[in-house]
Amino acid sequence: MVNFMEKLVIKSSSVEELRVEERNLLSVAYKNVIGSLRAASRIVFPNERKDEGRKNEEHVSLVKEYRSKVEYEFSDVCAGILKLLDAHMIPSASVSENLGMNGDPLQLGFLSPSKTTEVVTSS
Repeated sequence: MVNFMEKLVIKSSSVEELRVEERNLLSVAYKNVIGSLRAASRIVFPNERKDEGRKNEEHVSLVKEYRSKVEYEFSDVCAGILKLLDAHMIPSASVSENLGMNGDPLQLGFLSPSKTTEVVTSS
């Protein structure tokens, strides 16, 4: 759904801004992806700490690898929507509609403080 909505935004941004329904579909698509990544993180992070306490190094390395994969996917999705907003949606939006659109991915509370600072300064 995210890929389809990205294509829709790219095609329609040169013609006109998205309708409310289209923006809602885009939002739902990204919320679904982010939601599944957040659910994975809520399961993985506590397990990583438990395994570190048990000194199970083999399992800890697998969990850390998976955690880094989840973090990478999350940052990739956030960067993708921010790029889409900056390049296509905000330039074609009316002033009243573009306020606050860039902050939405940061409200998810998933990024580490250093990553949040990177994203804020780049947008």
